[in-house]
Amino acid sequence: MKTLKEVNIGETVTVKKLHGEGAIKRRIMDMGITKGVSVTIRKVAPLGDPIEITVRGYELSLRKADAEMIEVE
Repeated sequence: MKTLKEVNIGETVTVKKLHGEGAIKRRIMDMGITKGVSVTIRKVAPLGDPIEITVRGYELSLRKADAEMIEVE
C-alpha cells in the first residue's frame, strides 16, 4: 500500500482509496480528493509538513497526517 505521503515531488498518481473515519474522511473528500482523481505533488515544505499538491486544477496544501490516509497507485 503506497500513500500520498510517500510520493516524490513532480510525480502524478491516482487515488485508489481513502482511509479514515467520519469527519476526517469527509473533509478530504470535500477538498476534491476522491477515488480515481489524479494528484500531482508540487512542493514539500522544508521540514516536510505540509505538502502542496495539484488536484482538479487547483493547488492544495495538505498535512502529512492527512496525506497518510490517502492510498494511491
